[in-house]
Amino acid sequence: MNFVVIIPIRFFSTRFPGKALADINGKPMIVRVMENALDSGANTVIIATDSSCIARVIESEQSAGEVCLTRSTHQSGTERLAEVAINYKFSDDQIIVHLQGDEPLLSSIMIRQVASILYSMNSTISMATLATPLSSFKEARDENVVKVVINMNSNALYFSRSMIPWNTGNFENHLDSRFPKTLLRHIGIYAYRAKFLHRYVKWTKSPLEQLEHLEQLRVLWHGETIHVSVIDDVFNISVDTPESLSRVNAVFKKNKYTTYT
Repeated sequence: MNFVVIIPIRFFSTRFPGKALADINGKPMIVRVMENALDSGANTVIIATDSSCIARVIESEQSAGEVCLTRSTHQSGTERLAEVAINYKFSDDQIIVHLQGDEPLLSSIMIRQVASILYSMNSTISMATLATPLSSFKEARDENVVKVVINMNSNALYFSRSMIPWNTGNFENHLDSRFPKTLLRHIGIYAYRAKFLHRYVKWTKSPLEQLEHLEQLRVLWHGETIHVSVIDDVFNISVDTPESLSRVNAVFKKNKYTTYT
């Protein structure tokens, strides 16, 4: 299976500036993410950044990972990927995995899995992504945890920072161990074909995207299909704040970093 992994990363993150180079058990976060990508079997792994500082860190690793310096004006990671696809002159059918630079716990197996979903599906599917059941009402109410609702064909109906779907019953009093499996947490990794990226960048931001600050809503707004593969019991922490960075470091230090198999 031929696929490319691109990791878009900015230095000046809004909520946590400099997090790309934050230390995770002795290595910068972006290096941890790159190492998982390199282990996935990808043909090429590219770090797409507007930061020369991040570029120098990657180059100093002397690994197989490549750096592509991109414009600083992109409004989303997907737009940054599109610039890389043009610079590298990828064919229209090249499968590209969008791995976010603040996801150090997403395993190489999951990276390969999202690529294989798109590889096996017909061309009517624009994107593939992953989700896992929510485990608690604390997660469901957390605006940093993105939720997704899917249809009978496992295609996304909507993504939101709010708790969706809403239940008018009183299941809030259930124990977390009985939490409804219909409520899904989105796992922020995507696969596309290069030709889709070229379409995406021609679209303006949708009203829903601006409201929720979720770039995948631009895709649904324009009537495109996002396939969602649901996998069970995936443990993941995205590094959005200094507090979440501390939690990730605790995972590494306690050797509890496990992968989905």
